[in-house]
Amino acid sequence: MSKNPDEHASPTSSSGVIQKHTGQAEYRDIRIQKLNKLAELGVPLYPADFHKTHLAQAIHKSYGHLEKGQTTEDHVIVAGRVHSIRNSGMFIDLRDASGNIQIFSHDNNLSGPQRELLTLIDLGDIIGVNGVIRRTPRGEITVDARTITFLTKALLPPPEKFHGLADIETRYRQRYLDLISNAESRDRLQKRCTIIRNIRTFLQNRDFLEVETPMLHSIPGGAAAKPFTTHHNALDMELFLRIAPELYLKRLLVGGLSERVFEINRSFRNEGISTRHNPEFTMLEAYQAYANYHDMMDLTEDLIIALVQDLHQTTTIVYGNHTIDFSKGWQRRSMLDLVNEHTGIDFSALSFVDACANAHTLGINTKGIHNWGEVVESVFSEHVEEKLIQPTHVTELPTDISPLAKVSPHNPRVTERFETYCNTWEIANAFSELNNPLDQRKRFQEQVAAGKAGNDEAHKMDHDFVTALEHGMPPAGGLGIGIDRLVMLLTNAPSIRDVIAFPTMRPLPS
Repeated sequence: MSKNPDEHASPTSSSGVIQKHTGQAEYRDIRIQKLNKLAELGVPLYPADFHKTHLAQAIHKSYGHLEKGQTTEDHVIVAGRVHSIRNSGMFIDLRDASGNIQIFSHDNNLSGPQRELLTLIDLGDIIGVNGVIRRTPRGEITVDARTITFLTKALLPPPEKFHGLADIETRYRQRYLDLISNAESRDRLQKRCTIIRNIRTFLQNRDFLEVETPMLHSIPGGAAAKPFTTHHNALDMELFLRIAPELYLKRLLVGGLSERVFEINRSFRNEGISTRHNPEFTMLEAYQAYANYHDMMDLTEDLIIALVQDLHQTTTIVYGNHTIDFSKGWQRRSMLDLVNEHTGIDFSALSFVDACANAHTLGINTKGIHNWGEVVESVFSEHVEEKLIQPTHVTELPTDISPLAKVSPHNPRVTERFETYCNTWEIANAFSELNNPLDQRKRFQEQVAAGKAGNDEAHKMDHDFVTALEHGMPPAGGLGIGIDRLVMLLTNAPSIRDVIAFPTMRPLPS
């Protein structure tokens, strides 16, 4: 068999637009010629199905006991993408979703038409193989091919001979090429699916009911963020993509659908993009009636510890240069105490004016800050967050920045709220939920006033939600966890784009 002309090609350009690569048309033309030859031979082109019996990983596991040179009579049917071709097609590495399996294609075992078929196989093609299992004298578990079935002819060659797609832009823009060539990317996104499945199982085992709430909102709410705006033509009304499902989930508590509800939801915030922020993201929100924020701290710890143990079989992981211990008993520290510890300034008794003055001495620009709570939050962000490597529940956040949380009975300036930090990141946010409708209406009014004063992330008034509370919501604890950021942490991913299959990207110039 003659060598494939693209076997040593590296066709992907740094711009990520593979169609514009020099010589790309030549490789495509050669492959189309082979596709036409397959048609001349009467080979079905792009058949609708193929029934396989084994994945590569299952074969390695089931036949790992074979000695070198040992042959079986066990037939298997496998299928996957051609990862490499050696010795003029005698050896083919086939890759499926579970891994690689070696195919041995010897003339003695193949008919004439099958041998001719071998000459038309290129890297990246998808084929099916029926054959028997053996371990080669060199120790490789192998399928000795008896028949080969063409399933998909790849008209474009794979990137860099499958040795790994290095260009970051191309990896994110053409994720399919990244997944074809980078085992690390496949493994990370598969782990994301495992983590989400385990979250569901964990909560369902604790009697939480999974629900769905709207993604199109007439009033953006549930979090302080800038929404994406759209328009419904038939109703001729402005709508907003969900920034959080919180207020709808609380309506379900009011209605008594269940005392424990959760939603793994897609949310959208019209804000900046960074290594930890994507405009479209996935959150877990869970609400438990007759619970408070201490109960939600326990739930957060139990859930994340279970996820870490399942993924790593230990409660200790490495992220970047940090070793992080998730074992039970995370620190619980108030935001004001942490600020005092790391700055030497006690903001708890300061007025707004004095808080601003002290923040200035710490290098904080208070322009655009509207109240005492925002000053404390800014100082915390600049001087404390970067120190929080080990899992820590930061408690008693200011009332000014917590319009949906219950006020602490011990200090009206702070709430029964916590944010969980790890590796300097916020990974969870939870409250004792505000269920006093009079207090909630007042908080909304304060947020509306803040919006008029220039805070474009202030919460809008939601009269229907207040009406729902007036029908009575039981005391409850609520929890939100950013799944993308959590997956980053648990898979040692440097960017949120590594854990989202199709992250938001700026369009390439036309």
